[in-house]
Amino acid sequence: MEAVVVPNWTDVDLDAVSGAMRMVAFDLDGTLARSKKPMKEPMAAALSELTGHVPVAIVSGGTMALVTSQVTDMLTAEANRDNIYLMPTSGTRYYRWKAAASPTPASDHPSEGEGSGRPAGEWELQYKHDLSEIDRKLVMKSLERHAREMGLWEEHPYGDVIEDRGSQITFSALGQQAPVELKEQWDPTNEKKNRLKVAVQRDVPHLEVRSGGSTSVDVSLRGVDKAYAVNELAGMLGVGIGDIVFIGDRMDPDGNDYPAARAGTRALRVDGPEDTLAVVSHMNDWFRHHR
Repeated sequence: MEAVVVPNWTDVDLDAVSGAMRMVAFDLDGTLARSKKPMKEPMAAALSELTGHVPVAIVSGGTMALVTSQVTDMLTAEANRDNIYLMPTSGTRYYRWKAAASPTPASDHPSEGEGSGRPAGEWELQYKHDLSEIDRKLVMKSLERHAREMGLWEEHPYGDVIEDRGSQITFSALGQQAPVELKEQWDPTNEKKNRLKVAVQRDVPHLEVRSGGSTSVDVSLRGVDKAYAVNELAGMLGVGIGDIVFIGDRMDPDGNDYPAARAGTRALRVDGPEDTLAVVSHMNDWFRHHR
C-alpha cells in the first residue's frame, strides 16, 4: 500500500477542516498531554468545549485508568460526556458514558462528578478484544527474552516494564512511571523499539506487534489497532472514514497513530500538547462563529 504523507497542522486550512469534519479523534500521550500526565487546564477547558460542538474520540495506547486520570477526570462541567467515545489500549476496548439514573448516597468512593459540579455517572465498557491467556504468556516471555538479548532490559525500572492490559501487552523500556524527560531521550529515532518489534513479531506472527509511545512496544490481536478503532467509530456514527479528523504526534510510518491515517481519516500531525491546544482552540472559534 502506498505510504500516506500526513501534513503538519500548520500546513492545512483549519477553517475548511472544521467545516467538513463530522468527528474529531485524538491520540493521548504526546498529543493531549505529556506521557502519563493529566491534561493541563487550558487543554481540558478547550476539549470540554469541543465536545459540545462535535463528537470527540480518544484513541490511546494506554489503559482506561490512564485515560480516566489524564482526560476524563480533567474535563469541566461544560463537557458533553454523551458526545465522547473512549477507546483505550489502541481501540481494543471501547467505553461510553452512562449517566447516573438518580443521585447516589454519599460514600467513601464517589463516582465521577459527585461533589465537583460535574454530572454523576460512569464510563461503561461496550466491547473488549482480549488476548488469550496462552498468547499473553507467550508475548510476555518473548518481550523479556528479546529485550534482554538486545540490552534493552532495565534492571532498575520506574515501575513495571511489561504490563498485561488484557487486550494488549505493553513493554515500557524504562518502566511505566519513568520521568517524561527520560522517556523522550531513550529512543528518539525509534531504532530500539523497531528492533524489538521485529524480533517479537517473528515469535507471534498471528498477533499484531507495533511501536507504541516513546519507550513502548504494544502487542494485541492482529487487525485491532487505531485503524480498526476509527473504522468502528465511522460505523457507529454513520459517517465516512474521511469525515473523521485524527490528531496525533506519532504519524510517521513506525508510529502508533499512523494506522489511523492509513485507514483514510483526515489526519493531522502535531508535535505536542501545545500544538493540539492551538488546533482545538481554532476549531472552537470556528464553531462559535458558524453554528
